[in-house]
Amino acid sequence: MNKLMALLAFAVLTGFLAILAIWVPRVDLIAVIALTIALVGYDFLRSARDKG
Repeated sequence: MNKLMALLAFAVLTGFLAILAIWVPRVDLIAVIALTIALVGYDFLRSARDKG
């Protein structure tokens, strides 16, 4: 259940940031958004593999 909630949170954050990138198409903002999504995705994958 926790992994499902984490996946939902990741999807909502990604959706929000995608809307922001679409409405404000600046290269520097898109780079920060891409880095943010990459770091959150990495954290999600690392947390999903934990046995705890």
